Amino acid sequence: MHAVIVSNGFPPKTELLQQEAQHSDLLIGADGGGNRILEKGLRPHIVIGDMDSFEKPENPGFEVIYEPDQETNDLEKALRLALDKGVETCHVLGAFGLRMDHSLKNLSVLKQFHDRFETLLYRDETFDAFMVQQQFSMKCEVGNIVSLFPLSGAVHGITTTGLRYKLSGEKLENGQRDGTSNETTDPEFSIQIESGDLIVFVERG
Repeated sequence: MHAVIVSNGFPPKTELLQQEAQHSDLLIGADGGGNRILEKGLRPHIVIGDMDSFEKPENPGFEVIYEPDQETNDLEKALRLALDKGVETCHVLGAFGLRMDHSLKNLSVLKQFHDRFETLLYRDETFDAFMVQQQFSMKCEVGNIVSLFPLSGAVHGITTTGLRYKLSGEKLENGQRDGTSNETTDPEFSIQIESGDLIVFVERG
């Protein structure tokens, strides 16, 4: 089962949201993300959150779940709901932007939930973002941007293939060295790490 969650960051463009919704079994608005869905002329299956942002229609025609818990943010609530519904793969739109602290929080949420889904990624018009903790490979057009970002402290033993700036058993660490703006040189690239939490941003196209 595949779900799309729309969070309340930079709103996805209509084309992206329509494409994602078309291929989803479940469309969830994370509080104000429900507004973004309705603004694009679509209807979510569920909107969940503490309802500090969602402008609920008079007769919504979909489920609205009020979750006042302030120990979790609205994206966490939506992801837990998706798991309860049996979702295996999940794309999140609108995870970044508008507020810097919310963007950073949502990276923490990605770490919290990534291993509970077969696939969990954050998507915008240009990039996909996801976590790698052991090894990963994917096909990609030559010349696409790939950025490697250590999420929490240091990531050790990083080895890459198919990228212009290769790493061979090396370390990336917050405040010391990161791997932004690398690019693919082959139709497939791979990343292997020994330890740590690595966020990978891949340009689509």
